[in-house]
Amino acid sequence: TRVNKEDNNKKEADEKEPELPLMSLNHVSRLCRNVEDSIDFYTKVLGFVLIERPPAFDFAGAWLFSYGVGVHLVQSNDEDKLSPPDSAHLDSMDNHISFQCGNMEAIEKRLKELDVKYIKRTVKDDQSGNAIDQMFFDDPDGFMIEICNCENL
Repeated sequence: TRVNKEDNNKKEADEKEPELPLMSLNHVSRLCRNVEDSIDFYTKVLGFVLIERPPAFDFAGAWLFSYGVGVHLVQSNDEDKLSPPDSAHLDSMDNHISFQCGNMEAIEKRLKELDVKYIKRTVKDDQSGNAIDQMFFDDPDGFMIEICNCENL
């Protein structure tokens, strides 16, 4: 039976798909009501930097970069494609992008200074006793963003 197990393991290994050559997340693309408002938000609230966008793109937009990831903003010409901003209805179980943070207090201070509405919660792991802090808020177009210290888990 040992030979059969080895044969089965080799057969399974041979049938596996080859590993994809993906390296990292490159960018997140966001449709915007107003690209300038979104640039203002992502630079002032989250510290992104406006970078050069290739002139070959023949539609309104902007590229920002920081923390090893890009945010590509695209001017929407169709209001139906956009969600209405609703910071009163922030739901951590909804679609969002999350940023790891080393100083949650500094982020909270920035959000308060810029009058960005947010919700804050702490999630505790009963087994380890570790906890993570999370803050959720919307960008100007209703796309939710999370800031967390998830490395604590």
